[in-house]
Amino acid sequence: MSGAMVTVLEFVGIYVFATSGALLAVHKGFDAVGIVILALLTALGGGILRDLIIGDTPPAAFTNVAYLVIPLVAAVVTFFAHPLVRRLTFTVLVFDAAGLGLFCVTGTLKALDFHLGPVQAVLLGITTAVGGGVLRDITARETPALLVVDTELYAIPAAVGAVMVAVAHEADLATPVVAAGAATFAFLFRVVAMVRHWTAPSAWEPRRRQD
Repeated sequence: MSGAMVTVLEFVGIYVFATSGALLAVHKGFDAVGIVILALLTALGGGILRDLIIGDTPPAAFTNVAYLVIPLVAAVVTFFAHPLVRRLTFTVLVFDAAGLGLFCVTGTLKALDFHLGPVQAVLLGITTAVGGGVLRDITARETPALLVVDTELYAIPAAVGAVMVAVAHEADLATPVVAAGAATFAFLFRVVAMVRHWTAPSAWEPRRRQD
C-alpha cells in the first residue's frame, strides 16, 4: 500500500512540478526545447537526487517510462494552453507549491521505506521537494527562491510536511491519511506564505545602546 501510494502521489507531483517548470519557460520566452527541458528538470531533479542518495539506482526516472512521459505531456499541454492563464507568474508559484507539498511527502515516505531514520527521511523529503525547483531556477537564470533574501517561506513548509509524515510513521498512524493531510498542509502553508509575505527570520543582531 505504501509503495503504491508513493507512486501515485509522485506521478501527481511530477505533473504539477513539470507544469510549473514549463510555465516559467513560457514566461521567460523559451522555445519548445527550453519548455521541455525546464519541465523535465523541475519534475525529476529532486527525485533523482533522492534516489542516488539512498542507493535506489538507476533512479526511477530512468527505469519507468511514465516518469518521462508525464512531464512531456505537461510540457505539451502548457505549450498550447498557456494563453488561457491570466496570472502567469502566480500560477507558476501555485503549481510549484502543489509540487512542493506532494514531493516532501513522497520523498520522506520513500526514505522511510529504505529504513532511514526519521531525521534523515525528513532531510530527503525536503531535498526531493526543493531540488527540482532549484535546478529550474538556475537553468532559467533566476536566483533560486530557496536562497532569495526576504522571499516567502519555501523550504519550511516542505520541512513541516516531511516532519508530519515522519512523526506519523513513528507513531504507526494511518499513512495514506497522514500523507494526504501533510501534502495539503504543506501546499496551503506555502500559498498562505506567498499571499501574506511570510519570510524566515534573518540572523539576530544585538541592539545597540543609544547614548
